[in-house]
Amino acid sequence: MAKTTLLFGIHMHQPVDNFQWVIEHAVEVCYAPFFEVMSRYPQFRFALHCSGWLMEQIEANHPKLHAQIMALAKLGSIEFFSAGYYEPILSVIPSDDRVEQINMLSSSIEKSFKQRPKGLWLSERVWESSLIPDLKRAGIEYTVMDDYHFQCAGFEPSVLDGYYMTEEGGKKLALFPISKKLRYAIPFLSVETAIKAIKSFNRRKDSAAIIFDDAEKFGMWPGTHEWVYAKGWLEKFVRAVLDDPSIETMHYADYYKEQCTRGITYLPNVSYYEMGEWSLRADDATAMERFKQEMGQQRYEAEGVKFLKGGIWKNFLVKYEESNRIHKRMLELSQAEIRHESPDFNTSLYKLQTNDALWHGVFGGLYLPNLRDNAYRYLITCENLRYSDELVLLSDHNELDGHEKVKAVNAHTIFRFDAAHGGQLVEFDSREACFNWQNTLTRRKEAYHQRVLENKPSSQTPPAEDGIDTIHNAVLEIDDTLRDAIIYDWYLKNSFIDHISDEHFNADNFRHCNFREFGDFANQPFEVKYDQTNIRFSRKGGSAFPPEGRGQS
Repeated sequence: MAKTTLLFGIHMHQPVDNFQWVIEHAVEVCYAPFFEVMSRYPQFRFALHCSGWLMEQIEANHPKLHAQIMALAKLGSIEFFSAGYYEPILSVIPSDDRVEQINMLSSSIEKSFKQRPKGLWLSERVWESSLIPDLKRAGIEYTVMDDYHFQCAGFEPSVLDGYYMTEEGGKKLALFPISKKLRYAIPFLSVETAIKAIKSFNRRKDSAAIIFDDAEKFGMWPGTHEWVYAKGWLEKFVRAVLDDPSIETMHYADYYKEQCTRGITYLPNVSYYEMGEWSLRADDATAMERFKQEMGQQRYEAEGVKFLKGGIWKNFLVKYEESNRIHKRMLELSQAEIRHESPDFNTSLYKLQTNDALWHGVFGGLYLPNLRDNAYRYLITCENLRYSDELVLLSDHNELDGHEKVKAVNAHTIFRFDAAHGGQLVEFDSREACFNWQNTLTRRKEAYHQRVLENKPSSQTPPAEDGIDTIHNAVLEIDDTLRDAIIYDWYLKNSFIDHISDEHFNADNFRHCNFREFGDFANQPFEVKYDQTNIRFSRKGGSAFPPEGRGQS
């Protein structure tokens, strides 16, 4: 009997220094019950990626869970996948940092679990072919990404049941396509439907059903803990797989070693479909969704997926100035001379490179102030190691917007000013507390706001008929308080902003950003001059105050 090979993998990650209660909750409702079930079935082969910081937390605070993972590793159940130790988006950190972070995690896995990973979990499945030489330098032979990546390059779903080879400058890497069909079936649909989806890959003797997805879907996503554990979905699924003679679980490493490549591929810069949508500006994302609806789901899946694409991950650095600022400050620090002398500097830099605070999708990301606070904590830690207590004034054009930024460092604080938008104060860092008091976020229109206001689910996936809905189908109950909180700013919200208004100005219209503005000083460039002890911003701008007249200031 021909067998379908099941390549099953899970990815575990929490942002560096996430709230401790979040970690405890994740362990309680997701990680611990998952490995409790898997420990009863060591013959089930699967892959595991766990970010380095999260594994540190598990080892230090959850010894039973760590022991179960170690026991499964010793029994040969688990194949470990590497990545950047602190889960960066690899394509947006410097080349040497990529290699070092991957080596850090691989070495940690080798020390604890006696495996040196050959596979890599591609954080947020953000692919750029320029990664290949660095992955090879770090000893990586294969990685995983969505079948969507391959479809964007013209591949039909019917041929995505094995691995493909690619190269960059002669450096070769194997790519495994993760099945969307399986991602949306496991664990959301019934066990019978999930097994049927796996068996649909039984096209030839070397076909593989490939899934590698977030572990958090097995307990942390809304409704999944009851479905997966209280109602026994996971245990029933594992038993069904093991009891079915037509399905064989296998490690990616063994499949890669035993089976031949499907051929050659070159993929575009892309992540998963939803990420491409989220990285677009709101109106473009809405237009893209409208085009998809006009095309129809059936035609989109048959033809449109190859041509109707969203943005790339780096668009987040264009979409959000706050994200770009953190990223460019990270790049600035990565070039600092002190990093060659201070291991503590490098550790803080690598923690700063954690991806979660740089983008926004279905989860909070950049919108969560605690994640931005964590990023700035490590940024300022690096700066403290970099500078003494003497006054330092520096300027740069690192944010690539054509306007000068000025940084003032003294014994207690670090100030950064941006000439591009009203000469604003964009960083007010306490060196002692490692805290940026100016860590604000401008309120922007997001594509999902319309669905929130209309109380509608996303149209990307149909509601489940024999299981539970994914988070993409969630229908939220919206009240007037939340609707009133959806406000858009017409200027970047930082400090030292000059407004010219009238007697109608008050706290309420300031909050709603609908006060009367008679000047052009809040969001236009200023000129900057500075010497060793002083910084001066100026602008020759226009005003229309009082309303019937115009003036110069």
